[in-house]
Amino acid sequence: MSTVATPSVDPVLPTRLPIRLIDENGIVVVDNEENGGQTAGFGLPDVDTLLDLYRKMVLARRFDAQVTALTRQGRLATYPSALGQEACEIASVAALAPTDWLFPTYRDTIALLTRGVSPVEILSFFRGDWHTGFDPYAHRISPQSTPLATQALHAVGLATAAKLKHDDTVALTFLGDGSTSEGDAHEAFNFASVWQAPTVFVIQNNQYAISVPFSKQSHARTLADRAIGYGMPGYYVDGNDVAAMFAVITAGVERARSGGGPTMIEGLTYRMESHTNSDDPTRYRDAAEVERWRSFDPVERLEKYLGSIGVLTDEVRLAITSDAEDLATLTRDAMNEAPVLDPLALFDHVYAQPRPALLEQREFLARELASIEPGTPS
Repeated sequence: MSTVATPSVDPVLPTRLPIRLIDENGIVVVDNEENGGQTAGFGLPDVDTLLDLYRKMVLARRFDAQVTALTRQGRLATYPSALGQEACEIASVAALAPTDWLFPTYRDTIALLTRGVSPVEILSFFRGDWHTGFDPYAHRISPQSTPLATQALHAVGLATAAKLKHDDTVALTFLGDGSTSEGDAHEAFNFASVWQAPTVFVIQNNQYAISVPFSKQSHARTLADRAIGYGMPGYYVDGNDVAAMFAVITAGVERARSGGGPTMIEGLTYRMESHTNSDDPTRYRDAAEVERWRSFDPVERLEKYLGSIGVLTDEVRLAITSDAEDLATLTRDAMNEAPVLDPLALFDHVYAQPRPALLEQREFLARELASIEPGTPS
């Protein structure tokens, strides 16, 4: 169990500096006048929790690197990497109960992995085999959303339904900095606050909306500042500090579950890779900026801290690395197997009761397929 401390009073506005509990050098942050009380009253999660978060981040990063390699080899159609954003995603999933729901974006694959979705189920989407390769109800994860911010409305809808049914389910949804400019995001924030829906909005501010830097997206000091306008608490967090992200998100989840309504959390992080494999980031950002952000690496930060207190021994590190390599091997092997696809499955799950026109189209395709001799290229 975590020993995260929840502040007794929600802040009206986010802190001036991002909340952090462990700095980039792996040193625990202590509140003083110089840093303006940067921990905001949150306590450091216990060692077992931090070690578990570290292990999950290492596995997620190895998976992400392997999938990126598969994409460059042409074995996947596209892939949006989350390299550098592991703290935001892993902390969010770790803070949820098994009965809670996660509403991801297209970039949040490692969150799905951490919540138990298999590599095959995840990557069928990016290979183009199927719209969603996993059962949303089995994992309590909605299909990955490509349209920006639509999943936020879905999260609020489910959370509101849970509240009406007196169910203690919490919905957590990811948003990017760019998606907060969408009308859907505004509607979700406002509806959640008006109806006090048990929702946690985690904004991964990775500095770019594809190629548009944050400075050209908003003139606000932080995105979390917007929370006060909707009447909900907003937190501005160091998104590369998994300890801080876990502490703040856990507080938001507990607040929502206890009837306290929604919370907006902005994690200040950075997208290390390109937007997708079709993007050339050198056209809009320079190498010096990327290198500067490498010094804030979320995995290395926690590794330094756990090593300094003697928890992350060579033996433990080797075991985690071995598990990560096993996962990479499993992923490669899965993508080396050709999928078995049924073209007629295209018509499944379109309507609960198929319409005559759809059935007619299905029958037409079935006849076309039957006319093709086995082994004939289609």
